[in-house]
Amino acid sequence: MNDRISKWRKSLERTRRSTFGRIANLVGVSEINHDTWDELEELLVQADLGIASAMSIVADLQSLARTHGWTRAEEVQEGIRQILRNRLVNPGKLQFNPNGPTVVLIVGVNGSGKTTTTAKLGARYKQEGKQVSLAAADTFRAAAREQLQSWGDRLGLRVIAGQPEGDPAAITYDAVQSAIAHQDDLLLVDTAGRMHTRYNLMEELKKVHRVAGKALEDAPHAVWLVMDATTGQNALQQAKAFKDAVQVSGVILAKLDSSARGGMAFAIHEVLELPILFAGLGETPEDLSFFDPSAFVESILADFE
Repeated sequence: MNDRISKWRKSLERTRRSTFGRIANLVGVSEINHDTWDELEELLVQADLGIASAMSIVADLQSLARTHGWTRAEEVQEGIRQILRNRLVNPGKLQFNPNGPTVVLIVGVNGSGKTTTTAKLGARYKQEGKQVSLAAADTFRAAAREQLQSWGDRLGLRVIAGQPEGDPAAITYDAVQSAIAHQDDLLLVDTAGRMHTRYNLMEELKKVHRVAGKALEDAPHAVWLVMDATTGQNALQQAKAFKDAVQVSGVILAKLDSSARGGMAFAIHEVLELPILFAGLGETPEDLSFFDPSAFVESILADFE
């Protein structure tokens, strides 16, 4: 097994043990009957795929079983593997702006891991040879600016910050102008965590989005939503609100290695219709990995082997 697959399997061990291992046991029986389908649907719901996804997957499996006359457990297992893989899209690469810095807003709820993820993203793109700067536009959380600056010092990334409790939109504007002046390839804007039910804070985020566009035409070029994988289905309503407010274009699934709810990845595609771009598989900057649908599915279904 290569290092990449090994890392994914280790990171998804909790998810595999919690539910998908039970799915392997269920479809590993010699006889597949009506009760098997009902139990499989229930396990998929428990695995945080959501009711709609679970019902759809089981319906697709039943249809394939009838069409192909499946009678053996390994046939059903392979069917599950194929259906789950087909429900995850390969994330595209970030398209860089040829006319100046590429501006990416990093958004999400409180405690999702935005600031740490922003720094790790900066480190990843710096390794790819890009000139990266970070904007500390989270003026709500007292330690956010210091945390991002600490990461910047450690990783050799320039951090643009304003005064504590300053206007995050003004900081974003200044950061974009600074990125232009320094001829940066990429500006990552760390925004304040906010609950989707707080109207004034969501309006503030919309203002940050608008002001970025005033500082540089067509900015922001991407909006990435950081979601905490340990929250499972509970995060989806929050994510919908962010998508509606600031045109989220992709998801970063943080803390996947700490979660038993990795099945939410399928619900993200089903409910939000957004690609998962990166996954947090550990604590170090190197552990923020491009999302690999094949490795993800093979890891949660490793007990099928």
